[in-house]
Amino acid sequence: MGALMKAVTSTRPRLPAREARSPVALCEHLLHLYGEDNAFMGMLERYVADGLIAREGVIVIATPRHRDMLWRRLEARGIDVETAAKQGRYIARDAADTLATFMVDGWPDVDDFSTLVRDLVRRARGDGRRVRAFGEMVVLLWARRDLEATVRLERLWHTLCAEEQFTLLCAYPRSGLTTDDAATIKKIVAAHARLVRA
Repeated sequence: MGALMKAVTSTRPRLPAREARSPVALCEHLLHLYGEDNAFMGMLERYVADGLIAREGVIVIATPRHRDMLWRRLEARGIDVETAAKQGRYIARDAADTLATFMVDGWPDVDDFSTLVRDLVRRARGDGRRVRAFGEMVVLLWARRDLEATVRLERLWHTLCAEEQFTLLCAYPRSGLTTDDAATIKKIVAAHARLVRA
């Protein structure tokens, strides 16, 4: 685990630790590494709830389990997720199905991915809202050990974050990271603006 953490911290964005919990900026590509699911869901809940409360557009591309858990957590907070969805302020997509729409021979197709994301951002933005997104497609690639495709997708996301001016949160379970993957982990961390903690 020491080599793993060295790989992560050696490319950590140059920000003081206290800023790791600061509010998200207009255009940031954020990375969260988590140990257990409950802590991750708490962080995701806050990230999405903050956006909806601020009347931002929110895009969630996640596994069915995480989408369902998130919906229940938001409703428990008193957030009317169904109304937000009807208004286009909350767009939820299945990670596996969405990933399949732009993968060609095991590799992310730039044009298909760009078309997909730009359309989602346009819908979430509506008449001028800020947009934040969360995506688990990279984690699905990582879990399949498609490491270079994972890095490629992270870089495509990073480019569109800058071009379309939205914030993106990616999250990886630490259980899926091994010391053998140190070089790939460095590339993944480098593709983000900063690490965030729960």
